[in-house]
Amino acid sequence: MNLEIITPGKKIYTHEISLIQLPGSKGSFEILQNHAPIVSTLEKGKIKIVENNGKTIFFDISGGVVECRSNNIVVLADWCQNSL
Repeated sequence: MNLEIITPGKKIYTHEISLIQLPGSKGSFEILQNHAPIVSTLEKGKIKIVENNGKTIFFDISGGVVECRSNNIVVLADWCQNSL
């Protein structure tokens, strides 16, 4: 799956991933390969990303929106910071 994370200032992340876990408005959820199309609002919290090479990355966000369609995921985040 291809993931892009975009903030108002710039695109901060683009990579091929195998899993993303997001802080949805109704609770945390994951998107895996061939997930059904979805658009969801996001709350303040942590995004967990597992890249295809097995590396795990975390980003803190203040909220936003995610769209997933045809294994392409776009996260529009109000604010985002890489966290280890």
